[in-house]
Amino acid sequence: MAEGSKELGLIHIYCGDGKGKTTASMGLALRAAGREKKVLIARFLKSQDSGEVKALSYVPNITVLPCEKFFGFTFSMSEETKKEAQVYYTALLENAWKKAKKEKYHMLILDEMMAACTSGLVSRDKVEELIKQKPEYLEVVLTGRAPWPEILQLADYVSEIQMVKHPFTRGVKARNGIEY
Repeated sequence: MAEGSKELGLIHIYCGDGKGKTTASMGLALRAAGREKKVLIARFLKSQDSGEVKALSYVPNITVLPCEKFFGFTFSMSEETKKEAQVYYTALLENAWKKAKKEKYHMLILDEMMAACTSGLVSRDKVEELIKQKPEYLEVVLTGRAPWPEILQLADYVSEIQMVKHPFTRGVKARNGIEY
């Protein structure tokens, strides 16, 4: 249902310190694709080496924009690297938004958008501005920790995923096919 449809696109936020924010958004992408809806996914602060990227490439109606540059963890970035990452991630956001509108996607997932904003690599104001101007039909999903109050006000769904227990606290490293 593209522009002119009677379906209303809403804003989702999956946030919190628990594992599963990206997983929840990818499940929603699969559900939408299964109903013939076009889904566009932009990933921030992540490398291409993630199981969902490969798996989703086989699913009709889902497009994952390549994240061609990985700058490392934000806490270990130099100021020069942060500036380069700001330019890159801001362009990725703008390109994803333009593509979603131009090609009439039904859903746009901005994975790890909260972290990109919290770390100063994408402007919160820019994200809010885009969301306020979104086409009525476009469903927008944002994931990541620490959403700020203004973005929460704009959201229709907010789901907080809380960590109760995680093997990382025992020193178990991220596992291929489970955490990435």
